[in-house]
This record gives sequence, C-alpha cells and structure tokens, in this order.
Amino acid sequence: MTTLKKACAALLAVSMLAVTTACSGSTSPASSAAAGGSGAPAESSAASAATPTLDKIKAAGVLKVGVKVDVPNFGLKNTKTGEVEGFEIDLAKAIAKDLLGDESKIETQAVTAKTRGPLLDNGEVDLVIATFTITDERKKVYNFSDPYYSDAVKLMVKKDSGIKSLKDLDGKTIGVAQSSTSMKAIQDAADAAGGKVKFDEYATYPEIKAALDSGRVQCFSVDGSILSGYVDDTTTILDDKYSPQEYGIASKLDNKDLAEYVNGMVAQLKSSGELDQMIAKWKLN
Repeated sequence: MTTLKKACAALLAVSMLAVTTACSGSTSPASSAAAGGSGAPAESSAASAATPTLDKIKAAGVLKVGVKVDVPNFGLKNTKTGEVEGFEIDLAKAIAKDLLGDESKIETQAVTAKTRGPLLDNGEVDLVIATFTITDERKKVYNFSDPYYSDAVKLMVKKDSGIKSLKDLDGKTIGVAQSSTSMKAIQDAADAAGGKVKFDEYATYPEIKAALDSGRVQCFSVDGSILSGYVDDTTTILDDKYSPQEYGIASKLDNKDLAEYVNGMVAQLKSSGELDQMIAKWKLN
C-alpha cells in the first residue's frame, strides 16, 4: 500500500506539473497578444487624438487655404489661366506636398484683410496665407506661425502731387484696406509728428489704387512689397517706413496640432533655403 500510495502521489505530481506548464504556455502568448492588440490601437488612438485637425485634412485629401488674389507677387489671379500665382501660393503648395504628398491638393479661396478672419472662424479654410501681419491682439484670436516674410508700411503718391513725406499729407486723405494694420501705423506716425490725416477704407487694393488715380485719396498706404505691385509711371513710393510688419500663417486657435505642424514647416523651409528661393523667385527680397 505504501508503494502504491507513493506511485499515485508521484503520478499526481507529474499530472499537476503538466497542467501547470500547459497553462503557463497558453497564458503567456495570449497575454502578449492582448497587450499587443490593445497597445497598438491605444497608441493609434492617442496619435489620432493628438492630431485631429491634421487627420481631418488628410481624410479630406485637400488643404483649404485663404489667399490674396489681388496682390502681385504674393497672390494674384492670372487672367489668362484663371490660376492664382505668387509667393504665398508656392508656400501653400509646399505645405500641401509635405502633408498630402501632392502640391496640387490645395483649394484656394480669395480673401481680403476683412474676410480672412471670419473664413477661418467658420471653418471654410484651414489656413490663411495672405499677407497676414502678426500682432499681439491677433494672437489672442488665432494661431500664427513664426514669420515667413517681413515688411513695413509705406506710402505711395502721385508723382506730380508734390508730396515728399508724411508731413506733406497733413489734412489730406489716405486710402487703406479694411481691417488692415496700415491705418494705425500711419495714424501713430502722424500723431507723433503733430500732423492730422484722414482715412478712407476700401475692400481691395485695386480700389485704393483707383481712388488714388481719380484723386479721391492723395495717398495709398499698405506694406511696401504690396505697393510695389501697383506702381506705374504716374506714381512713386516714398522712402519712409513705418511699423515693421511680419507675416505669419494663421489657423484657428484651437487647432493646435495644425499650428505646430505649420510652424515646423516654416522652420524647415527656412533652414533648407527653400523659403529664400521662393522669395527670390517672386523678386521680393
């Protein structure tokens, strides 16, 4: 009986060991698979949650960009082809190529200084690349990338007007764009000089130029690089510069992932020299 009990005990021990080993062998891969299975989706979900705006743009397959269509060299509609061309269009294409793999995957929408903000607000555009000057006040409402171009407010007058400086505009009317920073820049400069100027606001730059040509205003004021696209044989741009203007790419304030990505793209284009090549291509330097 003692021998039989020992044999049974040994047999039972071997059986239990086999069961334990089998259970251990089946549990470990299952746990790994569960960990791997739950880990990968969790990581993907976290990544998706971190880049919701970028994911949405990728899913749509198009980057919607608000651009100027009346600013030579920055964004101007080609009347022959119907295409918008310029430095800021090339910048938008570079972003689309990096983000979507194809520079043609952009949808441009014409904006003015007055409409570009509302179009961002209501989601009609993902980005605004439209000579949008970075200011502390605007940064409270929109995300801005680091500057991709710097300029300054200048004055354009008729050659035969006798106007040589801001002092000569005392009591005269200056044409500016609606919701632009030009009016404040010139008003501050006039106040500092003890002069008085008046302003007429217009929706587009061609309208201001037409007002200057017809004599309704005596000066057209906006950033110098924009003015250079409207100079003709009858006009001249004065040497004076006011209020440095730095242009940034704007996005909605809560689209943090898009803002971070765009800022990284601006930095990349600067470091690679591609941004300078674009500026040189459009003769803006």
